[in-house]
Amino acid sequence: MVEEKKIKSGFVALLGRPNVGKSTLMNYLVGQKVAITSSKPQTTRNKISGILTTGDMQAIFIDTPGIFKPHLDLDDYMDKASLSSLNDVDLILFMVEPEKMGKGDAYIAELLQKATVPVLLLINKVDTVNPNELLPIIDQYRKLNIFKEFLPVSATQGIGISDLFQVLHQYLPEGPKYYGTDQITDRPEYFMVAELIREQILKLTAEEVPHATAVWVEQMNKHENNKLQIEATIYVEKNGQKGIIIGKGGKMLKQIGINSRLQIEDLLGEKVNLHLWVKVQHNWRSDPQFLRRIGYNPKDLA
Repeated sequence: MVEEKKIKSGFVALLGRPNVGKSTLMNYLVGQKVAITSSKPQTTRNKISGILTTGDMQAIFIDTPGIFKPHLDLDDYMDKASLSSLNDVDLILFMVEPEKMGKGDAYIAELLQKATVPVLLLINKVDTVNPNELLPIIDQYRKLNIFKEFLPVSATQGIGISDLFQVLHQYLPEGPKYYGTDQITDRPEYFMVAELIREQILKLTAEEVPHATAVWVEQMNKHENNKLQIEATIYVEKNGQKGIIIGKGGKMLKQIGINSRLQIEDLLGEKVNLHLWVKVQHNWRSDPQFLRRIGYNPKDLA
């Protein structure tokens, strides 16, 4: 029997405030989009795993919703999804921006005092500041006596990523290869399709509309004329939001569909017919039963 080569492997939680760049970093690390990104905060709603496999390492990154004070059942779900990542992982990456520690980062750092696995501090977006500005920031976090390493990175420019790879290899335990070499996420395709549609809504609409929107894929298992037929429903909370999503003469919905279809075809590697509907579900973000129906884990809402 040939002995299987031992590798470094494990689960790595990505924690941080909303819009700090967690999804962008994970996409960069795995080399393909597995989490949507947006300039708007609170883009990520579920824990999403991106899988990085090299010759001697497999790191499963868990991209979590940004941690913030919850106001709605959906917010509460997102916070619980983030905090539950502190359990059953081998390593925690706490991502911050290159600025003085604020209340939000201090709140998360306090939670990390209870961590039983190594915690590394990632200072993201370092391409936007002078390197001399990083030293006082690192000193401020060093005084907390939480972090094993302090890593300046840029998730958009790739700065510090090779150092991050080395540190991951250092701190991850020896273990099995949990996923196939070619697998880059643990999420099913219908989830990724819904997220790509939601990403276009985030990019094309403004004010309260993006965060009052949910997307549910009704069907994506039928082919006609050599094209995959996908049917999805966009849920909003108010009639006015429905009007914004549809747009004058259906122009906005058409643009959302065009942009989404291109992203989905790139993801799936085949031609797609995308059919979108818009429905009003009043106050869905505060409706646990509806949240369960569109895929949020009931255990996290308990």
